[in-house]
Amino acid sequence: MSEHTARDNLTGSVIMMGSMAAFTFNDVVLKTLSGEVPLFQAIFLRGCIVTAVLFAFVALTGQWKLGHSAKDWGRIGLRTIGEIGATLAFLTALFNAPIGSVTAVLQAAPLVITLAGAVLLGEKVGWRRYGAIGVGLIGVLLIVRPTSDGFNPFVLFSVLALGFILLRDLPTRRLSKSVPSVFVALVASAAITATGGVALIGADWAPLSRTEILTLAGAAGFLLIAYVLAVMVMRIGEIAVVQPFRYTAILWALALGYLVFDERPDAPTLLGVAIVVTMGVYTFYRERRVRG
Repeated sequence: MSEHTARDNLTGSVIMMGSMAAFTFNDVVLKTLSGEVPLFQAIFLRGCIVTAVLFAFVALTGQWKLGHSAKDWGRIGLRTIGEIGATLAFLTALFNAPIGSVTAVLQAAPLVITLAGAVLLGEKVGWRRYGAIGVGLIGVLLIVRPTSDGFNPFVLFSVLALGFILLRDLPTRRLSKSVPSVFVALVASAAITATGGVALIGADWAPLSRTEILTLAGAAGFLLIAYVLAVMVMRIGEIAVVQPFRYTAILWALALGYLVFDERPDAPTLLGVAIVVTMGVYTFYRERRVRG
């Protein structure tokens, strides 16, 4: 029997939806700066704001704890590497490809993580959900379409981000309850900011207008919320139940992509999105059936 309760799963699902909304709004706000502010400069400046706020919060609330076990520090380290890789890969795709397509590819993350949860963490996943994972990955191929005339190679960076998301999320599941979520978020934010800073060594800085500064601050605000919720959600509820709610991000991405960037996904892309989302909903349905 699972150690997670129905309340845990409900709480985790709500937190996941909030995290996806915050991440998507951050993405949209940041994408408006593409072509005006270099990628690593945006990462560094946004990260400085987020890291400063998280540091202040951790210090004021007394959650600055360094006496964690070696295993927990190892998990935090793996998670941080995954966070850095996922951020760099995703933003590279975001700055150079339609937000709807990039976000749609990432919607395969629940299927990949469900599979990894079964293989690596021993969570129960039946043959029907294994089948859903396979069909869902076919949906990803429809979205990416590497052999089509309209193929955008930068979309492949979002596929790369999937691997880093897996590296980020699975160690988070194993963190001890004594490790504060906001402390984990602080470590990740500081590491990403430092990565952006190192990449800027010797590079030319683009001057920023007041509007661009405010835009970066807005992106930082959304990212701050998303970071904390993303850490919390991986520690509440079962992977197979909570992860499908990542799919709410595609609704935000498609709507905002159209309204803000006038992006209009073609029929194969929409079909791929529909397949991936349907398989995610099906995995949720099957989990509820198994739980009775």
